[in-house]
Amino acid sequence: MVFTSLEFLTLFLPVVLLIYVLAPTQLRNGVLLVGSWVFFAWLSPMFMLLHTTLTLITWVGGLLIDRAPFGSKSRGRWLAAMIVINVLVLCWYKYANILAATLNEVLMSQGALPLEWQKVALPAGLSFIVLQAISYLVDVYRRTVKVERSFVDYATYLLMFGQSIAGPIIRYSWVNEDLHQRGLSWSNFGLGARRFMIGMSMKVLIADSLAPVVDAAFALPEPSFVDAWIGCLAYSLQLFFDFAGYSAMAIGIGLMLGFHFPENFNRPYLASSIQDFWRRWHLSLSSWIRDYLYIPFGGNRGSRWLIYRNLLLTMAIAGLWHGGDSWNFLLWGLAHGVALCVARIWSGAGWFSMPRALSHVLTLLFVALAWTLFRAPDFATALTMYAGQFGLNAFALGDALAATLRPTHGIAALLGVLCVIAPIYQQRFVARFSQNVLFYLAGSLWPVLGFMLSFALIASRETVPFLYFQF
Repeated sequence: MVFTSLEFLTLFLPVVLLIYVLAPTQLRNGVLLVGSWVFFAWLSPMFMLLHTTLTLITWVGGLLIDRAPFGSKSRGRWLAAMIVINVLVLCWYKYANILAATLNEVLMSQGALPLEWQKVALPAGLSFIVLQAISYLVDVYRRTVKVERSFVDYATYLLMFGQSIAGPIIRYSWVNEDLHQRGLSWSNFGLGARRFMIGMSMKVLIADSLAPVVDAAFALPEPSFVDAWIGCLAYSLQLFFDFAGYSAMAIGIGLMLGFHFPENFNRPYLASSIQDFWRRWHLSLSSWIRDYLYIPFGGNRGSRWLIYRNLLLTMAIAGLWHGGDSWNFLLWGLAHGVALCVARIWSGAGWFSMPRALSHVLTLLFVALAWTLFRAPDFATALTMYAGQFGLNAFALGDALAATLRPTHGIAALLGVLCVIAPIYQQRFVARFSQNVLFYLAGSLWPVLGFMLSFALIASRETVPFLYFQF
């Protein structure tokens, strides 16, 4: 069950919202927790059991850390033990398959028989739940937050179905007040419903419409220059609108329930540098790796070589976190780490400052090329796509991709580009037409129309999973 499925839209969400609104205030966290358990159990009972067990362990771990004297060795040992447990669980479910596959490749290359291996399924939301649990434990250790003594309240924070599947990665301090004292209002409910409808339109009308083009392009044995760049740019739009769409839906559900989640994207494709890109893309992850990886590793302290090491190590871990089906994710993280180091060297050396337009184009070019590595199922496929992108194959649009393309794909791509460019002119446009009745009606009604069209498409075709579900 995903947000863009009929069972979620017509059964699960309406029932949970109705029970939640009718329940007494002091029972709403319990209602939300039970709803989240049902949500995970609907996906797989094993997912619900694993998440609940991990929640119980980290809740007890937080109590043990808080009980130990501040600055004592026992306090640090409890924190280390809890982090190791979370990391080991995550590593088993995310990386056991690729490690087994890599070992079998080595064995077969030496003429030995491969090991028998049954693939391990990655529980939905585990990557995000683990990061939230670690941030909570570290903050309790640092005494930046008070330990949560209610298991129901802590489990509600960690397993909330609205955002635990694919983010935003919520820190306990961000929702502590809402978790214990929040009200329901029609204004927040309306704003939340609007955000949910906008996010659903982003996902279904743009991301899902571009998915067949991306799949076809990355499956070509020898993509042409045009094939490869259509696939790359289509994926750049698909990934953004899929993930940003989910984040908008999660923020919308949070508002309907009385929670205020932070924004997860800030117009990333308008970035003018790679540093600027990471200040705009997946904001909750960017701040998490900064505060819980980069700064503890040493951050900007020490020699410049230590700083470069910290950047590379942090981005390598961030790349690995994204997936365990391919080593491409590690390479993608390292590529961004190298780009951040180069940008730092460039600015520190005092070389000439690029024109903003050129810097913007080069940033987007690098991000798009890196997305190719991110999307390719293996390194061989990435090299095949790069061969097309750098003109090593034919130039013109190939017959296979041409047979896949439909007018709807062009419309989806155009909508995506317009949504990316629109923020540049947003203030000027609003200032000019804010008093116009038609403009006001269009701004009020288009999310509803987009939702209705999205719902019709969902009812007429198979559900397309969110891309970040695999991470």
